[in-house]
Amino acid sequence: MFAKSLKMLAFSAALMQPALALAQQAPTASIAEMANTPLVRVNIAEALRTPPDEASMTVGTEAKAPTATAAVAANKVKTEKLLAAIRMAGIRERDIQTQGIQLQPDYRWENRPGESGRQVLIGYVARNSVQIKTRRIDTLASLLDALTAAGADTVYGPNFSISDPAPLRKEARVRAMARGQAEATEYARNNGYSSVRLLSVEEGTSYRGTDVILAGAQVAPVAAPPLPPPPAPGPERDSGVVAPGQLETSVALNLLYRMER
Repeated sequence: MFAKSLKMLAFSAALMQPALALAQQAPTASIAEMANTPLVRVNIAEALRTPPDEASMTVGTEAKAPTATAAVAANKVKTEKLLAAIRMAGIRERDIQTQGIQLQPDYRWENRPGESGRQVLIGYVARNSVQIKTRRIDTLASLLDALTAAGADTVYGPNFSISDPAPLRKEARVRAMARGQAEATEYARNNGYSSVRLLSVEEGTSYRGTDVILAGAQVAPVAAPPLPPPPAPGPERDSGVVAPGQLETSVALNLLYRMER
């Protein structure tokens, strides 16, 4: 029995020797491969600035009355008038959304001589808020005037955005990839190599600038080609207090290249 156990142990050891030999050789081969074909990692962020093409805002109405029923009824009248003005301004139904309806008691603080102050119920307050979206950026000032004239008690916004940022992100990716290829190739040629081959691409979500890193070194960023200027304001544009400015759409790429002879 003892001799049989020794034979099984010797057989297991013989099976493990090739695996151990491969494990010992693997790191050496990997290091040699990296020495013969060094890698360069390029972090590129590309941002495009364009005028917004849509704006959203939240408008609200408020009504006070001695009873809850009266407050709700009064607020309903004000909200219907406001919604009519919104539709008259050309806002589509799918861009009109009720955000919240509130009903709460309305108190007044009273101080009485010789007594501590107390809250006294004087009625109720009903509120309604509606979010709207418009793509007529050039008439925002007129829209704000129409909303306040229709009885809007509160206006939050406008908040500007780009309705479809996908084409801008696509263009930013194209520019980022071109810059990454150019900068990695430049770094390869500075180190005696003729070209680079892309190995991997990772896309991030934040703007981090442009860095090329290899063994702690950096290459100065290359400026992206400028975008064409936005069209000049036309005669139909408002000249009020609304200034849309420009919004930034950006992508950040982490590119890994292999240097080649």
